[in-house]
Amino acid sequence: MMADAPPVSSNPSQTVIKPSIAFMLSHPAHAIALGFGSGLSPKAPGTVGSLWGWLSWWVLQPYLSLPAQVLLIAVALLVGWWACTLTARHMGISDPGSIVWDEIVAMWLILFLITPTGFWGQCAAFVLFRFFDAVKPGPVAWADRLFKGFGWQGGWGILWDDLVAAFCTLFTIALWRWF
Repeated sequence: MMADAPPVSSNPSQTVIKPSIAFMLSHPAHAIALGFGSGLSPKAPGTVGSLWGWLSWWVLQPYLSLPAQVLLIAVALLVGWWACTLTARHMGISDPGSIVWDEIVAMWLILFLITPTGFWGQCAAFVLFRFFDAVKPGPVAWADRLFKGFGWQGGWGILWDDLVAAFCTLFTIALWRWF
């Protein structure tokens, strides 16, 4: 589901819940999946979540060793899988646009792998990632269709297309640097 599309339940027996601050604070999984509030943005929550990912990495990265950064990303993926699965089920939507943990972790992965790079390199990575995540060309569209629904498969699907968009971003940057 695209971020700007109206919520449509993938589960006809459940009411669709519009996310709010109260919903976010009602369960730790909701706070994580909604990017600690960045997913509550009324406009472009995926972009806001990606910006939050960039800013939070900028703050965290200097304090973490390389192994700690790898561990943070790995744990964020596993915890995010749980949080996205549970939050989507509670919202009654298989892939709500307000779930932005996938964008946050994807940005962390991109920024980890392109370091060291300056502000403009990070900005280019952000723009490329947003392009691949929003437009969903080729492999990203395939990944977006691969895992759908509720449960662990659907929760993984929320993360999977953003990981593929991150890979496409990194591949594009690698090609750019090579030529």
